[in-house]
Amino acid sequence: MLKYNIRGENIEVTDAIRGYVQKKLNKLEKYFEDTSNSTAHVNLKVYSDKTSKVEVTIPLPYLVLRAEETSPDMYASVDLVTDKLERQIRKYKTKINRKSREKGFKEFQIPDTAGEEAEKEEKKFDIVRTKRVSLKPMDSEEAVLQMDMLGHNFFIYEDAETSGIDIVYRRRDGRYGLIEASEN
Repeated sequence: MLKYNIRGENIEVTDAIRGYVQKKLNKLEKYFEDTSNSTAHVNLKVYSDKTSKVEVTIPLPYLVLRAEETSPDMYASVDLVTDKLERQIRKYKTKINRKSREKGFKEFQIPDTAGEEAEKEEKKFDIVRTKRVSLKPMDSEEAVLQMDMLGHNFFIYEDAETSGIDIVYRRRDGRYGLIEASEN
């Protein structure tokens, strides 16, 4: 069973809202064998124009699910986020099943990563956030899938064949690029 970390910005998280979020996200558990060590991080925001934004991040050992939605109704935003997460899970499982048929069974593990954000201020760069990631072996197709699921523009991973550190990224034309790091 998922654990929940639900917090609100400009809104009090009532028992009714908490119960609704948990009820909707519990429906995702049917897609996984074990979620006992997983925590769903839910951030609820209400803006001055009365719109509501719901952000959900669920780090799992082999996958990080993340979605956000904004609408005039908090409950509708929760529904939309749940639907978006369910689509991500189905897309992931379809790709993994296809890969398994092509290559034979293999356990895929995908790291939790989000990259670094930098802000330029008076001609100097200040690091405003640092994240540590553990790189797990995968191929470029799996890395692109994880990058898309996280909604990021790049993803760092360890290449399963070469054991080198590679980066996939989204190009401005919508296609993908690959950077292979070398030691020299």
